[in-house]
Amino acid sequence: MIERLLNFLNESPVNFLATKNIACQLEKAGYQRIDPQRPLSEQEQAQSMINGGGKFYVTKNDSSIYAFHIGRKPMAEAGFRMICAHCDSPTFRIKPHAEMLCEGGIVKLNTEVYGGPIMSTWFDRPLTIAGRVIVRGKDAFNPQTLLLHVKRPLLQISNLAIHFNRQVNDGVKLSKQKDMLPILGIVSNELERGNLLMNVICTELEIRQEDILDFDLYLADATPACTFGVHDEFISSGRLDDLSMCVAGLEAMIGAETTDATKVLAIFDNEETGSQTKQGAGSPFLAMMLKRIVLAQGGREEAFYQAVERAFMISADNAHAWHPNYSEKYDPTNHPVLGGGPVIKFNAAQKYASDAVSAAVFAEICRKAGVPCQRFVNHSDVAGGSTLGNILASSIPLRGVDMGNAILAMHSCRETGSVDDHIYAVKAFTQFFTE
Repeated sequence: MIERLLNFLNESPVNFLATKNIACQLEKAGYQRIDPQRPLSEQEQAQSMINGGGKFYVTKNDSSIYAFHIGRKPMAEAGFRMICAHCDSPTFRIKPHAEMLCEGGIVKLNTEVYGGPIMSTWFDRPLTIAGRVIVRGKDAFNPQTLLLHVKRPLLQISNLAIHFNRQVNDGVKLSKQKDMLPILGIVSNELERGNLLMNVICTELEIRQEDILDFDLYLADATPACTFGVHDEFISSGRLDDLSMCVAGLEAMIGAETTDATKVLAIFDNEETGSQTKQGAGSPFLAMMLKRIVLAQGGREEAFYQAVERAFMISADNAHAWHPNYSEKYDPTNHPVLGGGPVIKFNAAQKYASDAVSAAVFAEICRKAGVPCQRFVNHSDVAGGSTLGNILASSIPLRGVDMGNAILAMHSCRETGSVDDHIYAVKAFTQFFTE
C-alpha cells in the first residue's frame, strides 16, 4: 500500500498528471469515462450504468476528476457517500516568454508563485517541470492537450552564498520575482538563444515548436518520494498535501462493493488558490453531475434534494501534526501527532465543515474500522488555514466533516507524513463506503 502511494507521488508532480493517473486506476477497476457534453440518456455506456452497480467517471479541465459507483437504491432513497480531496499543491508556474538570458549565457526562467509554498525549501534542490502543452487540433475551439513530465533533474533555484548574505540564518525576506527564479541551463549556440525551454518541450513530446499554442507548466521536486526513520515509519515527499488523501480515497473507492448508497470520489483542483474555478470546489459542476444522475434514474428535481439531505461528505485534506521543536504553536489539548490516526478538524469561525454531529459520525466510522482518531483545533493566538469542505457545502448543503492525516512542514517542497496514518485513512474510508 505504501509503495503504491510513493509511486503515485512520483508519477503525479502536478494536478494534470494526478488526474490522468487516477483515471487510469479507475479504468483498471472497471470505471468507464462518460462525456459530460452529451445527455446521459444518449450515452450507451452511461445509461447502462445508472442502475445499481454502475461505475463511471468524468473530468473537468484535465485537472479534476469525479467518480461514481451507483448504489442499489436510487439516490433519492439512499443518498450518497462522498469523499473529497484536491490534487493541486503549492509550486511555481512558468510564465509565458519565460526565458531570461543572463551573463555567461546562463538562462533562468521567469515564474510566479502558485498557492502558498514555503519558498526557502525550494532552494538548492534538483527540480523538473511538468504540466500540459496545448498544440493545434482540428479547429480553434478544440486544440490538443499533451501532458509533460520531464523525468530528470532539469532546473535549480540556487541560494546566495552566506558570504554575501551574513544574515541568512537570522531570517531573510524573499522576493518572489527576484529570488525564486530557477536556472535552466547555458546557451551553447545562437540557435538555442530564446529556445532552450521550447527545445526541451519539443524533444520530450516529439512535436514541432510551431505547433505549440500555449502551456501550463510548473516546477516540481525531482527527488523521489521515500520512507525514512528507524522503522521506516515516516513518509517524505512533496505534495502529500493533498495527494495522500486522493490516493486513500481512490483505494477505498476501488475496493468498495456495491451498497444501497451511491459512492462518490471528488478530486478538485485549485484548492490552494481558493477553489473558485470551474474545476474547483466552488464550481457547480459536481452538483450538476449529481442532479443529472438523479434525473437519469427517473427522479425529478425534488429527488436530488432528497439525495442531498441523505448524503454525507468527508472533506479529506491533511492536518498539522505536532512539531517537537515548536510545541508553543499548538493548542495545548488538541494537537494531533504523527501515527495517531485520522484527524478531525474544528474551527469556531466555521473554516471547517465539522460540527459535533458530523465529527461523531466519523469517529464512529473510525472505531468500527479499528482505527484511532484525533482532533485538531488551532491555538487561539495562531490563525489557521481553511479547506474545501465549506466551499463545497455552499453549493451543495451537505452534512460533512473536515479531516485529514497529520503531516509536518505543510506546503514545504517536501512534507513529512506517517506510514501508519496512511494505512489508517484507507481503512477508515473503506469503512465509510461500506457502512
